[in-house]
Amino acid sequence: MENLGGVLPVVAVVFGLALGILVRQFIAAAGIRAATVRARSIVEEARQQQSALIITAKGEISRMRLAAEDGLRQEREQVTAESERFRLREVALGERETFFAEREVSIAERERGLLEESAGLEAARASVNARLAEVAGLDAEAARKEVLARLTEDAETEANRLRATLERRAAEEAGDRARDMILTAMQRVAADHSTEHSVTHIKLASEEMKGRLIGREGRNIRALEAATGVELLIDETPMQVTLSSFDPVRREVARVTIDRLMQDGRIHPVRIEEVVAKAQGEVDATALKNGEEAALEVGVTGIPTELLRILGRLQWRTSYGQNVLLHSIETAQVAGAVAGELGMDIRAAKVGGLLHDIGKALDHEIEGTHAAIGADLARRHGMPEGIVNAIAAHHQEVECTAREAPIVQVADAISAARPGARGNQAEAHLRRLEDLQNIAMSFEGVEKVYAVQAGREVRILVRPDHVDDERAREIARDVVKRIEEQLSYPGQIRVTVIRETRAVDYAR
Repeated sequence: MENLGGVLPVVAVVFGLALGILVRQFIAAAGIRAATVRARSIVEEARQQQSALIITAKGEISRMRLAAEDGLRQEREQVTAESERFRLREVALGERETFFAEREVSIAERERGLLEESAGLEAARASVNARLAEVAGLDAEAARKEVLARLTEDAETEANRLRATLERRAAEEAGDRARDMILTAMQRVAADHSTEHSVTHIKLASEEMKGRLIGREGRNIRALEAATGVELLIDETPMQVTLSSFDPVRREVARVTIDRLMQDGRIHPVRIEEVVAKAQGEVDATALKNGEEAALEVGVTGIPTELLRILGRLQWRTSYGQNVLLHSIETAQVAGAVAGELGMDIRAAKVGGLLHDIGKALDHEIEGTHAAIGADLARRHGMPEGIVNAIAAHHQEVECTAREAPIVQVADAISAARPGARGNQAEAHLRRLEDLQNIAMSFEGVEKVYAVQAGREVRILVRPDHVDDERAREIARDVVKRIEEQLSYPGQIRVTVIRETRAVDYAR
């Protein structure tokens, strides 16, 4: 028991030690497990972040690869396009080199041909000189001088004859132009010798009316002249008053005014001014009616009212005795027919023909030619540029840029040049055409003759086997000389000799 009592404390101590060791081991094991769990959690979290980073990296790599492939594809396409352009430029350069090479060959051939021709001419000249020397008994230098003298004499004779012809034609053309200018001036400026173009005669009811028109100390006639801008000529002609003015519209206003005053019976300055104002309104209304009727007769619509009013004033205007409004209507109808035959704009051609002389209604008020005035007027009223050009170019003062312009030119010439339009008799016109054709047909070798452009041109067709080029020129000169000697005609006549050679064969 004593021994057991001594052992128990030792056992207790050992047991306590063992128990402490076990407790510490248990605590250590628990810490190890907690650390393991934490480590596994950290590893798992790291693995997840690694996976996310890998996925992101793969996406970025894929995007970069696609971008690189797209850029490479675009660069490849650019390189292909550049290669194609270079190839086309090389082909073009090759073609140009081929063209220039062929051209050089052609030029070289032409140079050889010219050299050969020059050599042939030199040989022929030497042969002719030798022949002349042989025939004339002269050396080459003397023969050359003699031939040059003869050629110089012939050339001087021909030049003198041609100069005389040109001077005669120039004088005739100057006379025609002078007559045109004088007539235009007579229509724009009042003068004593232009009565049929610038005066209007009014029949009076009685001789007493002359005194009433004159008024006390001439106050009525002065009021009339001041209000209308027309000169009243009250001469010795019984029961007649003459109105003189370069403006036909003013003369019409004055005529209407005097008619109204004679009907009313009250003639004094105040009444004259009132009647003149009413007469101007009536004349404007009449002018508008004339323009509307002209447009209706031609068959066109849409022309501005102001243009129609100005167009209607042409009713009181004449050119070479031809009423300008009727001439404009006829020109429009001819232009429409020509445009229809050509498949072009009929309305534009008609409007251009109807308005081509509208500037004549204002040419005494505005500086410039009536074609330029009419074109500016049409442009200011919004007419199409084609019609404006047709008006401006109908006398070839400007270049024809519109398709309608040549048609209006032709229609204007047809209306003005037709027989009877401007004082020419049809029989005389036909007789002159027959005389022209008979003169041309009287020459040997002439096959056919056509008198065209209302007798302003003669076209002569000759037989090529009977007439050579030099003889054709001689026929033209001889026909001109014969016409100048035998016929009387205004202006000039163009003579054209046509020599045509045709080679015909048939394939069987």
